[in-house]
Amino acid sequence: MIKVIDYKAGNAPSVMHAITRLGYKAEFARQGDELADATHILLPGVGSAGATMESLRELNIVGALEDAVFKRKTFFLGICVGLQILFQHSEEDDADCLGWLKGKVIKFDAEKVRVPQMGWNKVSFTESPINKKNANEGYFYFVNSYHAQPENKEDLWGTSDYNGQFAAAVHRDNIYATQFHVEKSGKAGLAVLGGFLGLGKGADLC
Repeated sequence: MIKVIDYKAGNAPSVMHAITRLGYKAEFARQGDELADATHILLPGVGSAGATMESLRELNIVGALEDAVFKRKTFFLGICVGLQILFQHSEEDDADCLGWLKGKVIKFDAEKVRVPQMGWNKVSFTESPINKKNANEGYFYFVNSYHAQPENKEDLWGTSDYNGQFAAAVHRDNIYATQFHVEKSGKAGLAVLGGFLGLGKGADLC
């Protein structure tokens, strides 16, 4: 079963709409025990790193999420802030994050570019199980003032350029995340989302 984590800092309904548009069944998860039967977990986000971490802790869901991802190897997709909190620390709110991936999150330089970055930007991908037949480029929709700096370059799955290259997508084992909004990125975004939901034996179709 697909589970979309629904918390105060997220935009879970928009992601749920995109999933059902692709013909899959999904449920919202608002507490840890609701992740027990998950085959795929999505963590969307539109708020700040600090607010996201606080909200997840209030739901008491972090431990169950880590059990699913690291012990049961459930497929995970973080979106926007859902990517940023995978790292160890974010400059936004001076927040300690999940630390699943080594690295930090920093703010774009407002003296050089408009902050936040808002709109369509090209992403260049490396090959992964999601896009192994289409490991090239596409345009995706971003709304972000901060971006991740992975310590391990092999965690980079996609890069984009905003006065310099930055991490647009990351991947390690069963963990995937995109800085762009798959649910707002038209056919290209739905292709990434559909590729994620097809991992493993695939999620449940409607």
